[in-house]
Amino acid sequence: MINREFGLIGFPLSHSFSRNYFEEKFTREGIADAAYHLFEMEDISEIRALVSRNPLLDGLNITIPFKEMVIPFLDELDAEVKEIGAVNCIKVSRFLGQASLKGYNTDMPAFREMIRPYIGNYASRALVLGTGGASRAVCAALRKDGINCQTVTRKDRQGGLTYTDMAELDLKEVGIIVNATPAGMFPNSEDCPGIPFEKIGKDHLLVDLVYNPALTVFLKKGMERGSTTINGLKMLHLQAEMSWKIWSD
Repeated sequence: MINREFGLIGFPLSHSFSRNYFEEKFTREGIADAAYHLFEMEDISEIRALVSRNPLLDGLNITIPFKEMVIPFLDELDAEVKEIGAVNCIKVSRFLGQASLKGYNTDMPAFREMIRPYIGNYASRALVLGTGGASRAVCAALRKDGINCQTVTRKDRQGGLTYTDMAELDLKEVGIIVNATPAGMFPNSEDCPGIPFEKIGKDHLLVDLVYNPALTVFLKKGMERGSTTINGLKMLHLQAEMSWKIWSD
């Protein structure tokens, strides 16, 4: 009998492996009282109504484009959320019929754990493509490990670089390049961030937070240049387990 429900909020969700991951986890670990759903939502302001309509809902994951936009609708924030400014996990608590939503960020520690074996093998400067919630988590993780981190975006933003700026950089001083944008994600699998791949080589680590497809154009081009590459699947699994721990405590 199902008496605990969990789910993912985002738009769109056709790319997501989260439900499959949790369904396999529940089967593997004999968790028979839980279910995981996909809640495709165009307007994050509907989150409180969603929680009200689903009284068994104990936890939510948040994905693009709502990791930052969801914050005003929460009752409490974990300390790391206040630092990063993005939420990808919510714990739902109920008392006397009232729901309280607390936001967490498991992207940051999951990324940090995923990349830890590689830290120290590359120059201690990183470029992170994108400026959204995932980018914020990645930059926070890298800085905790002493990596100088700059964001790259298509438009001029204070404190960041543009792709035009990146084309003019000497990338020998950069060790790690992270794609924290949806570029290349299913169903737009042929898309790719416009970085100067001719400057990429064996001294670079390319990380793509996209995991569907497993081999994006971004990673394929990096491999062709001799770079070490990682996709985002391990990070998905790590942050899912961290979310489960938050929900279960």
